[in-house]
Amino acid sequence: MPRQLIWLTALLAALAPALAPAAGDKLLLTGGVSSIDGAAGGGLTPWAVTGSYASSGQWGATAFSTTVVTQDHRLQEAGAAVAWNDRLELSLAQQDFDTGATGTALGLPGLRLRQAILGVKWRFAGDAILDSDRLMPALAVGLQARHLDAGGLAPTLAALGARRQGVDVYISATKLLLGPGVLLNGTLRATRANQNGLLGFGGSGKTAYKLMPELSLAWLLRRDLAVGAEWRRKPDNLNPSILGAGLREDDWADVFIAWAPSKRVSVTAAWVDLGPIVPAVHPRRQTGAYLSVQVAL
Repeated sequence: MPRQLIWLTALLAALAPALAPAAGDKLLLTGGVSSIDGAAGGGLTPWAVTGSYASSGQWGATAFSTTVVTQDHRLQEAGAAVAWNDRLELSLAQQDFDTGATGTALGLPGLRLRQAILGVKWRFAGDAILDSDRLMPALAVGLQARHLDAGGLAPTLAALGARRQGVDVYISATKLLLGPGVLLNGTLRATRANQNGLLGFGGSGKTAYKLMPELSLAWLLRRDLAVGAEWRRKPDNLNPSILGAGLREDDWADVFIAWAPSKRVSVTAAWVDLGPIVPAVHPRRQTGAYLSVQVAL
């Protein structure tokens, strides 16, 4: 599955110029940016919008590259998305997580965790722009199919009862208040993912889906510049385990600034708090910098 997604991403990037112009009819930044899972929204959570600036009757396509650097880890990610009719979105993302000193401490120097994510989103009600003067928010449902290549860590995850494949299902509600320039988003995610899937899915005796809330707040300082904050609740399937509380999982949060100098490109920078990834090795919270660049194809 990962190799197939890489080829699909390359094919999408090749076909995108024929599918859509670089610009569309939506306002700057109202299509969100590319989230860490590939779907349009904030950096950590999807919104009930479709990527690109394609509006009704239009095709749009984007590609993105994201880097997250904390004290002990580094995440590189790339992906692309296609949107149609401001209703349907198909996204592809590939994550490469460098475990750094954590992998060495676990006896796996150079360990990298690679996750492929295929997402689909459908906005089934409301419109963030057209309904901005009403109470009705935009509503969307989404699905993200994930596959993890855990390398040398795979036997350990299997012993903990974590699977290599998983599916997240979510519903998002997004409300844009054009007057004050404020965007509010709430997402409810059904998931079994450990550390967003980088440590597999589920655990021994913990195979049921859990409902996890996610929140975003953004403020448009001007038409091309927004600031905001996000919070993402996460399950704790691997705690306790054979490592005691050594795989405890905490929530994620960020504070971000997004700048779109044109409809062709946007840049998002953030301070992120990912909590301790593997407390048994590095108990400190993993905080650091997030930088993502999105380009209209």
